[in-house]
Formats: sequence, structure tokens, C-alpha cells
Amino acid sequence: MDEYRPSRRDLLAFAGVAGGTAIALESGLLAAVPTAGKQYSRSLTQQDIEGWLTELSNWGKWGPDDQAGTINLITPAKRRAAAALVREGVSVSMSLDADLPPEGSTGGPLPSQTGERGYGHGPNGTRAATWTLTSRPPGPEPRPLPGYVVDTIATSYHGNYTTHLDALSHIYYKGQIYNGFPQTSFTDRGAGKNDVMAFKEGIFTRGVLFDIARLKNVAYLGDEEAIYPEDLEAWEKKAAFRLQSGDAMLVRTGRWLRVKEKGPLDLNKQAPGLYASCMQWMRERGVAILGSDVVQDVRPSQVEGVNQPIHEVALRAMGTPLIDNCDLEALGEAASQKRRWTFLLTINPLRVPGATGGPVNPIATF
Repeated sequence: MDEYRPSRRDLLAFAGVAGGTAIALESGLLAAVPTAGKQYSRSLTQQDIEGWLTELSNWGKWGPDDQAGTINLITPAKRRAAAALVREGVSVSMSLDADLPPEGSTGGPLPSQTGERGYGHGPNGTRAATWTLTSRPPGPEPRPLPGYVVDTIATSYHGNYTTHLDALSHIYYKGQIYNGFPQTSFTDRGAGKNDVMAFKEGIFTRGVLFDIARLKNVAYLGDEEAIYPEDLEAWEKKAAFRLQSGDAMLVRTGRWLRVKEKGPLDLNKQAPGLYASCMQWMRERGVAILGSDVVQDVRPSQVEGVNQPIHEVALRAMGTPLIDNCDLEALGEAASQKRRWTFLLTINPLRVPGATGGPVNPIATF
């Protein structure tokens, strides 16, 4: 393996300029980032989160009818720079397999709210997806004419068991969704605004892996362990890169190693993840999309009265789509072996008008 040497771009990204404000440079894109040593609160309140719905808001930034949010930060120049990261042509999937019932089961498509992947999802064994062969199996004898095998796939992807994209219509609060659209824009045909069709051309940008378990030299984080902006900056320093405007930010906690070793983890009650102050940090850096191997938020959130502040502020205020339940183990190993924590990320959501997201298979290419 070649020894890692920071690129000129990485070195420039660490350089400070007058006034202590660092500038992130990529393909002519300039994005102001916070001064070194900025302090972020670890005792946020419900009032703080309410204030952030305005202070961190991107409503109107890209026009009154914008429905893409921070994906707008992925410019043509950003895509060209991301494509240039492909050197070896090696791709790594970040998706779980479909969460199907066991063979022979009639488990329905809706998951229960308990259990964990591979350990059963409730008393009836219900899962997040079903697959049905709708034509007769061809049998052992060759046929003289071509035949077709037909199947049907159904999924209830929002939840803790499917790698999926949350579109900006996934959450509403006080009668509104991202960019001020009213909740009355929802009909029996789904989301009339902010549906997954805002990303119909696909997402193509630089991905950056924040391997926080590796940062802390553990296989996986504690069940309620919070990640703070200081952890993110410590990983940047260790991995010798800096998150830049338009990047896709992926956070590894080691969830799937924890499940393999210790068994079920109910993410509705306990999960390692980002503390709410990370939203300030992400807004300052210009994150385009956020993903993790959990559901982003540390659970409990450690902000009394607010269930999932990361989801609330990212989707409704900032317009930042989310990717829940990634499998980042293979990516973590590949990045560690290559000593490269940045890569081309591609995501191609299904074009389903009205959908509030969808199952996805994010791909990292080195």
C-alpha cells in the first residue's frame, strides 16, 4: 500500500487566513468555516432548537420554490472535482440487504418498533420488506421457448432496518415543511412539495467518512454515546482532510459490529449518534447530505423535550436530506486500508412522485 500523503488541496484546507477564519477550497468554491477552537454547547434546550429552526434555516436561499435544499451546494464544479477522486475504480456499497422475512414466512411489510436486524422484529417476525415470486417457478425441465420470471417487491423503508433516503417532506412541524410549504400540500397522493423527485437527477458528490469509532480506538460506540463537533474536528485532523461545501458527510459508529457482538439495539430507545450542536457545525461547513449507520441523532437526544433534533433541524430548517441505516463497515475497512477517507459518492433514488424518500444503495468509488 502506498504511504498516504496529504494533497495540496488538503494542506490548503488546513491553512488559516487573516482573522483566524479558515477557507475551504475546492475547484474554485469558497466556503467560510468557523474559527479554530469554537465552543459548542453540550447543554442545549428545547428553546435552542426552536431558535435554530430560524437561525439555521435555508428557507428562500435558493428561491421561493426550492425543494432540493442543500443538494444545491453540489455544483457542476463540485461534481467534476468528485469525479476526479476516482483513481482505482473500486466501488463499495453502503447499503444493507433488503430486510426480508425468513424463507417460508408470511411476515408483513411493516416492521415493528423493537428488535434489530437479524434478530427478529417483533412477535410476528414482521420485517421492512417483502418479496414475492408472482409467476410459477420454471421447474427443472428446459423449455423450448423463452420464459419470464416475475416478482413483486414491497417495502416500508422509513424506520431502523432499511438503508433509505429521507426527503425534505419527511417531517412537518407547526404546519410547515422545508422552505415554508404548508402541510396541506400533502394529499392522498403523498407529498405535493419536497418529495424525492427533487433528487431525480441523482446525487453525485464527494463523500467523506467520519469514522468516530476508529477515532476513539473502539469497535463501536456506547449505546447512548454522543458525538460532538469537537469529535468531528479531531477526526478531520487525524484523517488529514477537511469537510468542504457540497460534501456528503457519513458517520460511522460501528453499529453493526455492536449488533453482531451484543445482540439487538432498539434505536427508538438507544443509539449512539450526533448531538444536536453538530447541526451548527454542519451548517457552517455546508454539508449537502448527511448519512450514518444509525439514524443520525443520539438517542435519547440529551435535549429535553426534543425527540430527534438532528432530523428536525436538518430536514425542516436546513433542507439537508438524510440517509439512515447505512452499513459502513466495508467502507471503513476500505478507507483504512487505502488511507483515503474521501471518495466519489453516488446515490440514485427511485423516481416516485409524492414519495417522502426511498430505499437507496449509496456507492463509494475510490
